[in-house]
Amino acid sequence: MSQPQRRFDKESLLQFANDLAFFKLIGLRVVDLGPGYSKCEIDFRADLCQPAGILHGGITATLIDTGIAHSLLMTEAFERIGAEGGSMVSVDLRIKFFRPVSEGHLICESTIPRLGRQIVHGESVVTNAAGKEIARGDSIYMFVPRQQLARSAEK
Repeated sequence: MSQPQRRFDKESLLQFANDLAFFKLIGLRVVDLGPGYSKCEIDFRADLCQPAGILHGGITATLIDTGIAHSLLMTEAFERIGAEGGSMVSVDLRIKFFRPVSEGHLICESTIPRLGRQIVHGESVVTNAAGKEIARGDSIYMFVPRQQLARSAEK
């Protein structure tokens, strides 16, 4: 029996992500992804800093959230909910910051340790170019069926 045709292939997803205006604005790049895995990168820029001159925590949070979301895109669970017209939403995002960033290149690797029918737990580790941990984060995502999306829009 042959595998079902995927709605989204890796190259299309990478191209779509890297064409997003917000990602271009902050310089975020999705460089790899697969079922349950993604790798994103961003370079330090002075215009992304908070007043003390270190990278704003929101940039690191965006890197983590983006990584987890992209690690879901090629899973069978997301394919199934997407084919039915549903989507996914983040319902919780937690981040632990370990080091300030005042230069260099950041790498975020994300995985999905728990992929349920509706609830998903994703994790990310952000490191600098030397491999030192900058931050860790995790998120809970929920798959939302099309019918539920439609009801939410009516309210």
